[in-house]
Amino acid sequence: MDEDRIAEIVGQWRRERPDLDASPLLIIGRIQQLAEALDAALRPTFAAADLGNGDFNVLAALRREGEPYTLTAGQLSQRMLVTTGAVTKRVDRLIARGLVSRSVSAADARGRVVGLTPAGVTLTDQLIEKHLANEEAVLRGLTDNDRRALEHLLATLARTVTP
Repeated sequence: MDEDRIAEIVGQWRRERPDLDASPLLIIGRIQQLAEALDAALRPTFAAADLGNGDFNVLAALRREGEPYTLTAGQLSQRMLVTTGAVTKRVDRLIARGLVSRSVSAADARGRVVGLTPAGVTLTDQLIEKHLANEEAVLRGLTDNDRRALEHLLATLARTVTP
């Protein structure tokens, strides 16, 4: 990532529009640039398992619940911060792969629950190990103090941005 490019853009705006404060780009621009770089760095693990964007999030949300690894579509939607329609598309793809199943809820015969299959549990456990190792590698240039400070700053920013 070329951090100087963001500073250069800010400098150009300062030159062209000195009446504007372009400094937010130093943060927001870098976050956007980092998001793209992180996707490129982390996506190959999931692509190698033939998972589309967000598919692993379904598997991980179910696995984190603990046995019996089931949630309703509404619960998945809340945990993944996506619409139930997006959940349904992802679940349908994962059902076709034999990684999750959809069944009648024991609590409400009208409701449906999504659950991990044994193959889904195995794949999720394999992928989370690789994913966390990739994330650790991405963060290797940060000291423990840097990481704690960044965690705090990002949490603070998230609270100001997220409703």
